[in-house]
Amino acid sequence: MTKHILLVEDNPSDIALTKRALEKGRVANKLVVLEDGKAALEYLMCTGEYACRDKKDLPAVVLLDIKLPLLDGHAVLKGIRSDPGLHRLPVVMLTSSKEQDDVAKSYDLGVNSFIRKPIDSVQFAEAIKMLGLYWLVINEAPPVK
Repeated sequence: MTKHILLVEDNPSDIALTKRALEKGRVANKLVVLEDGKAALEYLMCTGEYACRDKKDLPAVVLLDIKLPLLDGHAVLKGIRSDPGLHRLPVVMLTSSKEQDDVAKSYDLGVNSFIRKPIDSVQFAEAIKMLGLYWLVINEAPPVK
């Protein structure tokens, strides 16, 4: 199975920017985009609409926004960390939140990294490129249970 990235983001502009940044950075891996927290957990846990998905086909990394419809990013992260088949999955909180409480809560819940979205599109593109290269090429992924 090829490594893919799961982007959980509801802002169409940020989705488009992320796609462009990955393309510009020559990160050719598939990008799966889900726009709410409930869909993200169903995708990862292979339930609901995603019940037929292969449970072993996990993303190399989850890029997760905090402010999402249905379930926020913290609830999604908590669900990931409480599931024995997902708890090792690398999760990067990629958000525009400037709240220190959001940073603390994310780390308390087990996030691997917390990155604030740069306002500037050039900085954002560079950050996404580096994220893709690190999590898909450099990082040694945990074994799948």
